[in-house]
Amino acid sequence: MTGLLMIQLTTGVWVARGERDQWLRADAHPYDRAAATALPRRRAEEFLASRALLRHLLRATLPHQADSPIHAGAHGRPVLAGHPHTGISISHDGDTVAVAVAVGRQVGVDVQQPPDHTPDPLLRRILGTHAPQVRALPEPHRSTELAWVWTAQEACVKAAGTGLSGRPWTIDIPPCRHRGRWNDYRWISLRDHSRTPLSCSYTALPHPAQHLPQPRTRSHPSDRHQPGHPPVPPDAGPREDPCT
Repeated sequence: MTGLLMIQLTTGVWVARGERDQWLRADAHPYDRAAATALPRRRAEEFLASRALLRHLLRATLPHQADSPIHAGAHGRPVLAGHPHTGISISHDGDTVAVAVAVGRQVGVDVQQPPDHTPDPLLRRILGTHAPQVRALPEPHRSTELAWVWTAQEACVKAAGTGLSGRPWTIDIPPCRHRGRWNDYRWISLRDHSRTPLSCSYTALPHPAQHLPQPRTRSHPSDRHQPGHPPVPPDAGPREDPCT
């Protein structure tokens, strides 16, 4: 699939990002097709594309769980029926969808297109004391950096299962960082792999790694990458870093 990114972040944690229209054309799972019938058209398209990508990632990592029903739990957190120890997360914005899977951990993922405008109240609300650092950046770097910070904040509250009620804008995420910690959660911004701001958060491993199942990591045959190496999406590669 063109534009597909699949990457393992740490033991038992995987993230995938793709283009909505491509995954919308994938064959929908019967459970997902039935659940989408009650949704408005635009929402149904996001729903089906994100779940198609999630099931693709599950087939590549935990194939025995890939056909399980997906339900909405507390605060809208997606839950994989029959597999309480597998964390899953879904995000979509604009033409991009992203998903995460974690074994024995809670996980959250968020993808965001940079906003068209970055008014001072928005900068101060999301960035707090870091607002002057980002305000000094020229556009479009200012909007992009704001989106990177927001994805890390949003990924953290998704992993915690609180959503917006967890007040993500209060989480201190310094600009230009690739990784960090918030309470019991670790977060990673995939700045070296995605031009579209994309971050993932997950809990520490609760038990020794040797007790985890050893899933296989692969991608769709059309990705054309060597085993053990994530496919390189079109938006990856060297880019100007306004933070240096």
